[in-house]
Amino acid sequence: MKLTALRYLVAFANEESFIRAAERCQVSQPTLSVALQHLEAELGVTLIDRVRGHVSLTDIGRQVAAQAQRALDETERIGTVAQMGKNQLSGAFRLGVIHTIGPYLLPELIASMHNTAPEMALYIEESMTALLTDYLKYGTVDAAIVALPFEVPGIETYSLYDEAFRVVVPRGHLWEKRKQIANSEVSGQTVLVLKAGNCFREQVLDACPEISHAEGSLHQGHSIETIRCMVASGYGISVLPAGALSGPYRTDIVCSIPFEPPAPTRRVALAWRRGFNRPEAISAIIDAVHGITNPSYAHIEH
Repeated sequence: MKLTALRYLVAFANEESFIRAAERCQVSQPTLSVALQHLEAELGVTLIDRVRGHVSLTDIGRQVAAQAQRALDETERIGTVAQMGKNQLSGAFRLGVIHTIGPYLLPELIASMHNTAPEMALYIEESMTALLTDYLKYGTVDAAIVALPFEVPGIETYSLYDEAFRVVVPRGHLWEKRKQIANSEVSGQTVLVLKAGNCFREQVLDACPEISHAEGSLHQGHSIETIRCMVASGYGISVLPAGALSGPYRTDIVCSIPFEPPAPTRRVALAWRRGFNRPEAISAIIDAVHGITNPSYAHIEH
């Protein structure tokens, strides 16, 4: 089966005319008509009804034409893939990112990417760590920004930055004027955390283990923004990542207070499949993160 015949069939499907389809393909009408007859013979079905004064696709002809269009689209992608092999910093790059990082890091990362790889378009897949693990394994995403530890067979990681945790309290809270908060002090408060299954929840409970054992002290929210609003309403306090409290996300509705040293942090990394065929694209994303000036994302020296 020749691609040329498939192109002729798609052209006929669009034009519903041998004459216009031939003009579109820049061939003579007999050449196009004979090629379509050979395609019908090869497939063993009638693709085009040829009634005196009128021609049109049969039902099976419409189905074959639709599949031919998909086949031609995929064929064109071969050239795109080959071009990316020549220039690894062009074309699409599918980047996964966990929910508690995506909304805060991505605006700055995408802006920084204009300097490191202006021709590489990021397609974002925001999800939970467990799903991103599968997406990496099966090639749904090319790389993912996750929190460590992230030990998955066949997956490489590169540590990008350590993100500090901060205590968040409502305005008017007795801690509002405090310069620092001791880790142990948080356990005596009503603490808002993310729902079970979110890795940031586990990181907070690991950093402040006392709060996970204080019966009735935990209230849960579905997102960082929900928790921020609940804190602002006086429902409790919380522990949030610094990136969600800096830049455009700094707000007067809550008060953010650092922990006493050593402050709890999470290590954020880029993960990708071992042997991934665009290593320059991986390096470009790392460089773009390093190019962000927000101190919440200060990169780790390797």
